[in-house]
Amino acid sequence: MNARIQDKIREIENYLEELSEILPSSFREYSFDLKSKAACERYFEKIVEAIVDLAFLVIREKGLQTPEEDKEAFDILCKAKIIDAPLATRLKEAKGMRNFLAHQYGAIDDKIVFKALKKELRKDAGIFIASIETSF
Repeated sequence: MNARIQDKIREIENYLEELSEILPSSFREYSFDLKSKAACERYFEKIVEAIVDLAFLVIREKGLQTPEEDKEAFDILCKAKIIDAPLATRLKEAKGMRNFLAHQYGAIDDKIVFKALKKELRKDAGIFIASIETSF
């Protein structure tokens, strides 16, 4: 595994740690603290972007097919048996949510975002990192 991949893994882990330090413990607190909510949403964006970057680095390192769009990277990693299909689907959904947050496509459902921040993002990022590390 090359140094760029290791650096990107550390970056994701650092972002997750920083997010855990600012993420309110309850949905009520999250929904009423606009600064906290904005900061957490930004961390979500940064973490998902770093996961996509990591996917592209692994694809390049392993000489796999180059994806035409970001979400396709997870399908390529799945086809190469680096990640499983359920994780690929969840990471594509996270990328979609990241785009929604970043580009303000419409009303944001705070409950869905909070659940993703509180439970899903850390778990899926951890599984993704472990899968990448195992593949080398």
